[in-house]
Amino acid sequence: MKEHIKKVVTKHKSSRVAGEPRDLLDCYLDQIDKTADGGSTFNHTQMVSLLLDLFLAGTDKTSNTLRSAMLHLMTNQHVQDRCHREIADVLEGRADASFEDRHAMPYVQATIHEAQRMSDTVPLSVFHTTCSDTQLYSYQLPHGTMVIPNLSSVLHEEGQWKFPHEFNPENFLKRGPCVCLGEGLARMELFLVLVTLLRRFRFVWPEDGGVPDFSFIFGGIQSQKPCRLGVRLRSSERG
Repeated sequence: MKEHIKKVVTKHKSSRVAGEPRDLLDCYLDQIDKTADGGSTFNHTQMVSLLLDLFLAGTDKTSNTLRSAMLHLMTNQHVQDRCHREIADVLEGRADASFEDRHAMPYVQATIHEAQRMSDTVPLSVFHTTCSDTQLYSYQLPHGTMVIPNLSSVLHEEGQWKFPHEFNPENFLKRGPCVCLGEGLARMELFLVLVTLLRRFRFVWPEDGGVPDFSFIFGGIQSQKPCRLGVRLRSSERG
């Protein structure tokens, strides 16, 4: 991936016009030019790392959340039907959904947030470091201590969620959504993709699919185990 990104950077350099950015990469190159003599952290190594982070955050986590959402929607038809009714009522025959439609779709939004909670794509979050000597309860954490959050525990903590161990959008209908890195991009992608799919298709568990397996393939970025998916074209927008 790094080698691919370096090729993209080289191509951008050959076609860019300084001060007339076309995208994030051009903006970064402009900033490198502006701060070349000032000891800035804007440099080519950081730029490649930034683009790599965007690739990973914008593909793996979103696609894994969508995979988890499909698994839970297949096995919770009442949730899928309620989402579809809300989508049909809001769009009213329009060809496409827009991101602004999310404000009129609270149940779809709650379903997306619940899919993010249940998919638990980054179980150890992003590693942090204490910037000063810190005391947490009876524990002393010296400056520079690496801190690894246990998000899996947070996302299923009993007493904090109405239904901590099951897929249920009611967990988010009366509370604010969790905030994550890359929230803006992820929210837009998840909303537009799911609304477009649920509007036109019904997703069902295959009759010969066996018992649904909700366990994960553990990793820095966690993913749902592969499964088969049944897709049926809806006879009408409201059907």
